[in-house]
Amino acid sequence: MAIAITLKSYLEDQHVDYDVIEHARSYSAQESAHSAHIPAHQVAKAVVLEDANGYVVSIMPASNRLDLEWVNESLGRNLELAQEDELPNLFQDCELGAVPALSNAYGLDIIWDEQLTNASEIYIEAGDHEHLIHLHGDAFCKLVEDQPHNIISAGRDFTRWVSN
Repeated sequence: MAIAITLKSYLEDQHVDYDVIEHARSYSAQESAHSAHIPAHQVAKAVVLEDANGYVVSIMPASNRLDLEWVNESLGRNLELAQEDELPNLFQDCELGAVPALSNAYGLDIIWDEQLTNASEIYIEAGDHEHLIHLHGDAFCKLVEDQPHNIISAGRDFTRWVSN
């Protein structure tokens, strides 16, 4: 497939330069980074969340784990992980599990992790398990700058300090 039609149209409509990077088949953003020989902090992974008010796609570095409590605090919502069987209806031109980080192209609300502003290059799923879209970090930030953002994830070795 190379790149989902919805995503391709969105990038073209926004006049964004991008490249498509091919890699061995993978099933997670972390695996895609490894397969494509890209640092995981430069791959923006997407996690689909939902509550009674609808869906929100959280976007963070692939090297991090989502902190759902931080997302809910940022948005004032009670989001939980969406069920995988709901994803084909949201991303009809994508393979199951290959959710593009620029989910606003699909009319979905997003929240993105501000840590992504530190990456000079950003890679996102192209809509299948064998391709990534490569964008300059500034171009990615411009596409999401008007969307909610905060620190919503942390590295896997992060432990939270709790004061009593």
